[in-house]
Amino acid sequence: MTIRLIIFLAINFSALALGGFFTGKGVPSDWYVSLNKAPWTPPGWFFGTAWTFIMICFSVYMSYLWPDTENKNLLIGLFTIQIVLNIGWNPTFFYYQNALGGLIIISGLTGLIGFMLFFYFPVIKLKSILIAPYLIWLLIATSLNAYILLKN
Repeated sequence: MTIRLIIFLAINFSALALGGFFTGKGVPSDWYVSLNKAPWTPPGWFFGTAWTFIMICFSVYMSYLWPDTENKNLLIGLFTIQIVLNIGWNPTFFYYQNALGGLIIISGLTGLIGFMLFFYFPVIKLKSILIAPYLIWLLIATSLNAYILLKN
């Protein structure tokens, strides 16, 4: 379990770092600061804290799921798509300032994480709660992205 956890932590935090690299100036950028944002938008510092917690939980989730899932190829495929979508949202939304493209990507990511929660629940049962923070945050983030698209 320890080796798997280290591997998933390394992959997930590397993906976060890569996504952060493609974010550019991100939250403090002139473009983002000038947007009409949802009233429920958390303060800027919250994003890093949330993603750190989410990726720790998701890494533990994947560590539990890996040995118990029968179709490893499907799990690898879903995990890879999750990484691509997670990283891809950052440049789409912040660098290219494309709220519609960002909404499409984050909606796909939200659907994928929701699918994983329910599809793999029979495999690891209550340990599936570890993916819930990811899904909850994505639901909030999707609503924030949609608000920006509709109000700007």
